[in-house]
Amino acid sequence: MKFEGTESYVATSDLTIAVNAAVTLERPLLVKGEPGTGKTELARQVAQGLGLRMIEWNIKSTTKAQQGLYEYDAVSRLRDSQLGDERVHDVRNYIRKGKLWEAFEADEKVVLLIDEIDKADIEFPNDLLQELDRMEFYVYETGETIKARQRPIVIITSNNEKELPDAFLRRCFFHYIRFPDIETMKRIVAVHHPGLKDQLLTTALTQFYELRDQAGLKKKPSTSEVLDWLKLLLAEDLSADDLKRDGADALPKLHGALLKNEQDVHLFERLAFMARRTR
Repeated sequence: MKFEGTESYVATSDLTIAVNAAVTLERPLLVKGEPGTGKTELARQVAQGLGLRMIEWNIKSTTKAQQGLYEYDAVSRLRDSQLGDERVHDVRNYIRKGKLWEAFEADEKVVLLIDEIDKADIEFPNDLLQELDRMEFYVYETGETIKARQRPIVIITSNNEKELPDAFLRRCFFHYIRFPDIETMKRIVAVHHPGLKDQLLTTALTQFYELRDQAGLKKKPSTSEVLDWLKLLLAEDLSADDLKRDGADALPKLHGALLKNEQDVHLFERLAFMARRTR
């Protein structure tokens, strides 16, 4: 079982090495990187490339580790007991299986995505240490131990918004997705927008990387945003000449696809103003 990328996902050699190393070691793959660099999509493509089903657990600020195992609905059981419902005699009727339970009881190997783990409380990763390490957990209400029938491929993503505990990091294989260079970006664009004229692509990407490299930028545009921008350029039927700017115009065409807060827009407006004053 070896991941080599897919037709719809450009995976660099160091990324494929990381995925296959995690599979070989049977350890979770912890993937970090800027938002929009394809961390979540990686899990989907690993599942597709290996021909496996994917189970996705999206983490929120309110998510607790226990929810990934199971939840016991004591309130519903109490209500049913008051109503004389026969279901009340079997506690299993009030246990909701979580994503880890679903992955553990699968007859076939699956890909389990734990997406944006750094959104949760700082104790969240530690609360999953034993379950991810031993691939089992205990259900107190029924007295049974749930063990993984097939060890899932676990991919965990993080936007680096919060430090993760050392004990958790020791149990993972780590990979940081670096922002793609211009040649890699051209390969990515070719997958999503085949047939894009070379002159338009070169001009657009040159402007994009100049924008990303601007000092003082609060939020650098990501891969997903440059793909959206190129889609708009194609929809508007703009050419490379249409993208040309003079020194007094610092903002690229349709910049709303790239710049996502007013501070960054104002930064480029100030640059344009300063350019006009020096002319």
